[in-house]
Amino acid sequence: MRHLLITAGLLMASSAQAQTAPPSEGPITCTLPVAATDTAKSLQQRYGAEAVVQDLPGAEGETYQGLVLFPRAMDRRIEVAFIEDKTATVSALTLRDSAKSSRWTVAGISIGASLAAVQKANGKPFVVSGFGWDYGGFVTDLKNGALGRRLPGGCSITLRFGKDKDAPRALSGDGVKVSSDNPALLKFAPVVTEIGVNFAAK
Repeated sequence: MRHLLITAGLLMASSAQAQTAPPSEGPITCTLPVAATDTAKSLQQRYGAEAVVQDLPGAEGETYQGLVLFPRAMDRRIEVAFIEDKTATVSALTLRDSAKSSRWTVAGISIGASLAAVQKANGKPFVVSGFGWDYGGFVTDLKNGALGRRLPGGCSITLRFGKDKDAPRALSGDGVKVSSDNPALLKFAPVVTEIGVNFAAK
């Protein structure tokens, strides 16, 4: 009887631990795996060795101090940015194409998604900035489509497209804006290389 009680207790503890374990893949929301209320300290407490403070790449060659979840698993890696680099207030998280794929999705979109897949999720064409510069390939206007609305919980998303070769001149450069249904862009066939989840300022 005592043995049965101990076994049952261990099973219950194991089940409770499984239910409270933080996610390591799947849909990203405004609260999971990172919430606006998180800090570097709370993420390190929750993820242990899978949460590491690092210098991360920013725009125009700059770096900033952030936190990386799952730093050794490229298809699970999430970069977390903080307001003014102070690791106390989360401002955004980013998925990149470090592994050319990701086990995470945001609003049904994942790294490697095609123009067609994103347009379908958005419900209409959207606008992409010209390639070949620091802000190239970002979606600049979702045209009031579904992906342009805030997710439940108040966060919003940003998307960037790219490809492992240079874009044609007509699709390149600062100031160039191209619709996702443009034949030249469809022929170039870029894919999603970066997804951002941005938290509303508190």
